[in-house]
Amino acid sequence: MKIIFITGGSRSGKSSYALKLSGQQAGKKAFIATAEPLDDEMRLRIDAHKRQRSDVWETFEEPVRLSEMISELVESYDVILVDCLTLWLSNCLMREPFPEIGTVTKEIDDFISRLKKLKATESKDKRLYLVSNEVGMSIVPDNKLARVFRDAAGLLNQQAAAVADEVYFVVSGLPLKLK
Repeated sequence: MKIIFITGGSRSGKSSYALKLSGQQAGKKAFIATAEPLDDEMRLRIDAHKRQRSDVWETFEEPVRLSEMISELVESYDVILVDCLTLWLSNCLMREPFPEIGTVTKEIDDFISRLKKLKATESKDKRLYLVSNEVGMSIVPDNKLARVFRDAAGLLNQQAAAVADEVYFVVSGLPLKLK
């Protein structure tokens, strides 16, 4: 399986680019959404993202069990798009009363291990697209939870990029191929 990692800042156009790039691939398509509609504003964002996708995508909503969901879908779908890893990471962190980076290290390790196994499979015509926010290009957050999230996201993104066959950084809607 070929893995394509797409990162960029919030509202950079990374999700649109991931849809465009993955939409060029032939075959059955699955979209894994990690966002949870916890308030009205988030529901509106989720609805807007849904409208961006054409009917060729079958959507699966999975906020926490991401590794398991990918494993369940990989046999039946040729293209899988995950949007996004940082929301998944946030969901994992927020399920703990006092989150620390160690809270999600196991989830990150399990996810990266699963990616390595998928990459090693002989299904080179299948594609897994991973979208993630780059959160390390700003000031150091002023609170512990935000710093834990930033550190965990940096760890996750570095490891996902290392495993990926291709890596893109999207800025102002413009993709830059890094790998």
